[in-house]
Amino acid sequence: MKYLLSILFCYIIIIPSYAQEATNWHNYTDMKKVQAIFPVSEGIYAATSGGGFLYKNNSGSFKTLHRADGMTGQNLTAVTVDKYGKIWFGSADGAIDIYDPSNNSVKSILDIYISDKTSKQINELTASGDTIIASTDYGISLINTNDLTFYDTFFRFGSFPSNIKVNNVVKSNLLYASTVSGVAIQKKGATNLSAPESWNVYSSANGLPSNNVNKIIIFQDSLIAATNNGLSVFNNTSWQPYISSLSGNNINDLLTVGDTLYILINNNAIYSYSNNKLTKKYNLSSSATKIIYSNSLGLLAATSNGVLKLNNPSGNDFIYPNGPETNQFPSMAVDNDGVLWCASGTDQTGKGFYKFDGQTWTNYSMSTNPDFLSNSFFLVYAAPDNSIDFGNWGRGFVNIKNNNFLNYYLNNTGMQGTNDAPIGKYLVITGFAVDSKGNLWILNFGSVNEKPLNMVTPDSSWYYYSMPAAPQQFVKGYLNLTIDQYDTKWFSNNTVKPGLYYYNENKTYSDLSDDSYGYLSTSNGLNTNTINSIVMDQRGDLWVGTSLGVNIISNTDAVLNGSGSQLSISSVYTLRQQSINCIAVDPINDKWIGTNQGLLLVNSDGSSLLASYTTQNSPLLSDIITSIAVDKNTGTVYVGTNNGLTSFQTPAVQPQSSFTKLFMYPSPFVLKNGVNKLTIDGLIKDSQIKIISITGKLIKEFASPGGKIAYWNGTDSNGNLVNSGIYLVVAYDADGNNVFTGKIAVLHQ
Repeated sequence: MKYLLSILFCYIIIIPSYAQEATNWHNYTDMKKVQAIFPVSEGIYAATSGGGFLYKNNSGSFKTLHRADGMTGQNLTAVTVDKYGKIWFGSADGAIDIYDPSNNSVKSILDIYISDKTSKQINELTASGDTIIASTDYGISLINTNDLTFYDTFFRFGSFPSNIKVNNVVKSNLLYASTVSGVAIQKKGATNLSAPESWNVYSSANGLPSNNVNKIIIFQDSLIAATNNGLSVFNNTSWQPYISSLSGNNINDLLTVGDTLYILINNNAIYSYSNNKLTKKYNLSSSATKIIYSNSLGLLAATSNGVLKLNNPSGNDFIYPNGPETNQFPSMAVDNDGVLWCASGTDQTGKGFYKFDGQTWTNYSMSTNPDFLSNSFFLVYAAPDNSIDFGNWGRGFVNIKNNNFLNYYLNNTGMQGTNDAPIGKYLVITGFAVDSKGNLWILNFGSVNEKPLNMVTPDSSWYYYSMPAAPQQFVKGYLNLTIDQYDTKWFSNNTVKPGLYYYNENKTYSDLSDDSYGYLSTSNGLNTNTINSIVMDQRGDLWVGTSLGVNIISNTDAVLNGSGSQLSISSVYTLRQQSINCIAVDPINDKWIGTNQGLLLVNSDGSSLLASYTTQNSPLLSDIITSIAVDKNTGTVYVGTNNGLTSFQTPAVQPQSSFTKLFMYPSPFVLKNGVNKLTIDGLIKDSQIKIISITGKLIKEFASPGGKIAYWNGTDSNGNLVNSGIYLVVAYDADGNNVFTGKIAVLHQ
């Protein structure tokens, strides 16, 4: 084989590096904030702040709908079903998505979404024959269910201001609309509803208890209006009080079931009204916005904690899909087993932390783990020994190892907190890293004893270090700890003395005389002193993400002599002027870059921009990228945003140490006009690949991306599709010493 390779080296073809292909996209969101419900025969559809879902009553299973499933809207605010069984979702940004369960497809209507309206939210969708009536923040739109075109849009109702918010519409013989200015009713015989004079309008001057009308319905042939100051009934010319005992209450929603009127008031209580008798039915523990009735599930409420089943004889149940506790992902890490761990937030925004094993989300908080001192976990680190550390905003950190949870705080670490009251008691941990000796280094946001860098050895001995680069200064705001191959600790500060810091104790933990340390800023070549992310890549280069692009330090060993003046600091041209939120390195040393304008992929040295993903060209849930984590064993990239989590597959998989077997699929490899892709799996690092005919002719040669997987598109060196036949796939290392072959049958469609 070496002889064959020596001949084939004569046919070297230079193939340019290519962008990684992102496939198998998924979204993961918290779907507990339910904003609308619609019953169907098999269960219910729900519109939530994290997408839509179907709950199947008989099986208790869920079908979720996100951007990765073809949806455009994410913060869904309305849902209905048309006469053809298609599910219509409206969103806060005006996008309307139509899900067809018969073929699992989604179509979107973007007329409102791309319009110049200031406020575009869809507040309610109502099906009437072949028409969908959309109640929006600017008026009423009528949409044809067959061709998805707009019949008409009504912006003006009588003397009401134009483009007012319409909360809902009832269609009987006429159209009745509840608005923030009162009630608008179509005049009898009026056909041009775009004309303001085609509407009669009613406000508090006509007897309504308030101009802000939340809902209008027909109950027992009477028109009832729910306002934020009680109920009112229409007598054909004016409005009169209705159920006077509820006067003064904010009536959020109304629902008719047979001869009973259900009334949701103040978001937390439900009354029934029948035979002139008012009865309080339920006190709700969660804030509710809508109520609905399902033949299979009974009375339901849309709440901030899911769909609440009110008629459940065993007690109140909440319906929502398994997912993360919140849609906040300030920090993420993947452990050696491929489990994703996620932090939630600081201060009151923190909801604990959560993990995802590829199938199920598990949420941890003070309610599930009473020993936790706070839910404000905002930082996560996966250590080489597969332990997990979560930094808390104020209460130290939690270490997880072998499913055991241990709190580290003021009393058992010797660390001191910030100068916030009470002084020294507020322990904020902003960084973790393990050095070559297995010591865990911990970054303290701002200790009052001016020792922000702390270390605990494997035998639980603690050491505490001040920052000589900021002598006799209380500096609060240390962030972004990482350790290079020389055990130098790198971290940043964005407050009193912003810039990049480094420290190396020279492995003498108690002898400070031989330590190396320093401070770098724009005067040393940094783009800016505002640093948001620091990572080490696989070549030992330090990538520094700033508010003005990325700097690379390629000779970090230069600081070991105690001076940073010899450091080589370059700027990544492809990322110039970008505000960098986070950086992740994948197994082939490409860099995933998170910004406020989307996700970028650059090659190993940053010289080429390989890919750019935004909400406009991908299923990302937001363009504001807050964190990135890579599963090196599967090539899965996890992207945290301020609206939830997105994942996708890449070929950047950790390569094998040696060849054992090449897996090639699909087999046979059927070529057709269009995109063709043969996956070659089982490669070692930086494999070279040759495609050879059964007669020994070199067909094509190319380099793998560097990881475990490469692709062949079925073409020869001239870009032409190869003929049908059996082909050898030869993979080898750069020296030609480690070689493996496989066979693949190629057919033409």
